[in-house]
Amino acid sequence: MNEALVKEIPGVEEVDLKEADFWEPLPNNKVYCYLCPRYCKIGEGQTGFCFIRANIGGKLYSLGYGRPAAIHIDPIEKKPLFHFLPGTKIFSMGTAGCNMGCKFCQNWDISKAKADQVNSRELSPEAVVFNALRYRCPSIAYTYNEPTIWAEYVRDISKLARQYGLKNVMVTNGYVTEEALKSVYEYIDAANVDLKAFTEKFYSKITLSHLEPVLKTLKILKHETSVWIEITNLMIPTLNDAKEESRELSKWILDNLGDEVPLHFTAFHPDYKLLDLPPTPKETLEQAREIAMEVGLKYVYVGNVFSDGANTYCPNCKKLLIRRSWHSILKYDLQGNRCSCGQVIPIYLN
Repeated sequence: MNEALVKEIPGVEEVDLKEADFWEPLPNNKVYCYLCPRYCKIGEGQTGFCFIRANIGGKLYSLGYGRPAAIHIDPIEKKPLFHFLPGTKIFSMGTAGCNMGCKFCQNWDISKAKADQVNSRELSPEAVVFNALRYRCPSIAYTYNEPTIWAEYVRDISKLARQYGLKNVMVTNGYVTEEALKSVYEYIDAANVDLKAFTEKFYSKITLSHLEPVLKTLKILKHETSVWIEITNLMIPTLNDAKEESRELSKWILDNLGDEVPLHFTAFHPDYKLLDLPPTPKETLEQAREIAMEVGLKYVYVGNVFSDGANTYCPNCKKLLIRRSWHSILKYDLQGNRCSCGQVIPIYLN
């Protein structure tokens, strides 16, 4: 939590406990949650796997509603989004909890915590939108932990944000059910989906979840919604960094989503339960980028290290269009959404 920012935020107020959506009652006062593919059956007084959807008196409530545990203003490139509102800042927020169990989680202090274990603040959707406007952020990011699990809060904020001309961004693991997806994303403009690996073995053993629902989310977002998507693959030495896996992942994106969806290969650093593994070598990331471009993807990036692989080049004439250093833009050479050679670059500017 950015304490300096919080102290200045007007609109911090008591927020009522919010009854959740995406659930059905079961016998014996249990509830059935169908927001994510875990389909938790939750006994009275218990929470689901995510820690913040709780059965209280036979009804499901969202403990994260109106209670962010992290608030910050970031460059949008940090999400990472390189083709959506480049060079702008984004009002970013997250709560406690997560619906995956990633052993490498790099925000584990909040994602592995229960709602009463974090230093949260009460902040209504109106206050979130007010402060995004106040700090002149053209967009709001639902990020840091998995925003799907606080879908009701996301939806109420994003609906209001739309009315004030703000864009909405999900930074997500993509682990959401088909039944809930279009409702959760109704007012979302862009998403960075974390495709953590391309094997079921990795997903089941390292994230305690499954690969197929994430792939299905990506296909629905691309083909059945207007949500702008970019994809991140955090490369972890010995676990998901094999050249053949990078090739298969890239080929799936090409075949199912097209050659213009931006793909980010980013560096792992030892954290949480994977402290025994080394950081990802820059060479591994750059090799994965080369493989993805050989497969046919046009916009492939390297992240969390300094590299020319963070730049955007024209796929036609190979001209350097956007030079980046970490999360900063050092050079921008586009005329609207076109290169000087006339090539249209898929980029969202409004």
